Parts: sequence; C-alpha cells; structure tokens
Amino acid sequence: MFSLKDKITLVTGAGSGIGAAIAATFAQAGGFVFVTDRDEKAGQATVDALRSAGGQGEFLSLDVSSEADCERVATAVKSCFNRLDVLVNNAGIGHVGTMLTTTGADLDRLYAVNVRGVFNVTKVFLPGMVERKSGSIVNIASIGAVVGVKDRLAYVTTKFAIAGMTKALALDHALDGVRANAICPGRVETPFVTGWLKKYPDPEKAYRDACATQAVNRMGKPEEIAAAALYLASDEAGFVTGTEFIIDGGFSAGK
Repeated sequence: MFSLKDKITLVTGAGSGIGAAIAATFAQAGGFVFVTDRDEKAGQATVDALRSAGGQGEFLSLDVSSEADCERVATAVKSCFNRLDVLVNNAGIGHVGTMLTTTGADLDRLYAVNVRGVFNVTKVFLPGMVERKSGSIVNIASIGAVVGVKDRLAYVTTKFAIAGMTKALALDHALDGVRANAICPGRVETPFVTGWLKKYPDPEKAYRDACATQAVNRMGKPEEIAAAALYLASDEAGFVTGTEFIIDGGFSAGK
C-alpha cells in the first residue's frame, strides 16, 4: 500500500460511497483525514468507522457550494495543522435529463456543487500548497468527463468542466510542486446508485442492465476508486499530473 504517513488530507462528500471509501483508505495508509460532508450524521459515522479501524480523522461540516463555508473549514484545518497535503474533491450531485427536459435551474444546481464546489474548496487550500511547494489535488470526475452519456446532459457538462479545470490547474502549478489529477469512474455501486435503481419498476432488471453497461458486467466498488485516489495522493505519483485516470470496467473502451 502506498503511504500517507504524516500527511494531512481532506475529502469532501465523505459521508458515504466513494468519499467514505477514500477517507477509510487514506486513514489506513497513515494519513490524518478531515472528513467533510453536508450530512453531519453520515460524516461522523465515517469518522467513527475509520477510528475504529485504528485511523485518525475529524469531521467538519461543509457545503462546498458556499464560499463562506469553505473559508471556515480552511481556517479550522489551519488552526489544527497549519497545512493540507492532500485534497480530494469528491462531493457531487447528479441529474437525469436531456437538453429538452433539463431546466436552467437544474444546470445551475449541478454547476454550483460539481464545478463551483471544486473551485471553492481548491481556492482556499491551494495558496498554502503553493507556499509550501507541495500538494496533491484529486478531483473525482466521471466517465462522463471523457465520453458523452445519454440522458445526463447537465451532469456530463459539469464533469467535462472538472476535467478541464484539473488540466488547467496542473499546468498552472506544476512548477509550484502542486499536482492535480482527475479520476473518472464508470458506474460504481454506491448507496446513491442502488437507491436510484430501486426506483425503477423492476429494480433487479435495472441492476443487471447497469452492470451490463461495463465490459466486465459488473459495477465498480468504492474501494477500487479509493485505491486509485491513494496512488494519486501519494509521493509515488510524483510524476503524475494533469491526467484523467479512467476506472470504468471497460465502458469507454469501445467508444
């Protein structure tokens, strides 16, 4: 396992799913993890779980779409450790719809979290990384940041924006010792996805169909995405910046 020993890390949207798996993996690798989420109960549960496993972490409530909230969290992190070594921008929301069924309000809602959220959080922690000439930023995008996905117009639009932001950030700060990379997962079996599938008339068929969209005929596991995040966060990935790390079970191979 790649080591994050003595690294101070922060993961947004870490109350469940991919974010919770990343927080647990980072803690297992020796990092101190600031678990952030809008859902205080879920976020604290993540912290309790990683502490039970011998890890170190603390919960901070955070709405990434709020600049004031991001500033508050940055101040809290600084007061504890005066630095952040690894930032994982994982918080995000989805939407089903085409151009004709998506409203401007729908797009604005996704943009506020998926794009401005990444911008807001990165904005408050980047200066310290630049000053120290050290930092790793991992943005959780989507396979929808690489290829189009049917009936997901607003979501794909925001995820392509994250991919572009990641590349620009990597180029702007390569000589400052700050790396920025994006992970682009295919369909991952998270509480959000399984809950969404249960809304279909035939949930079992919907689950099978979701698995079949990947060449390996299954959905990914949050821990598989967390493993990639750990690598990108670690010093062993020192030559990796500006990349889109695709983990999609072969979904995009034939695109």
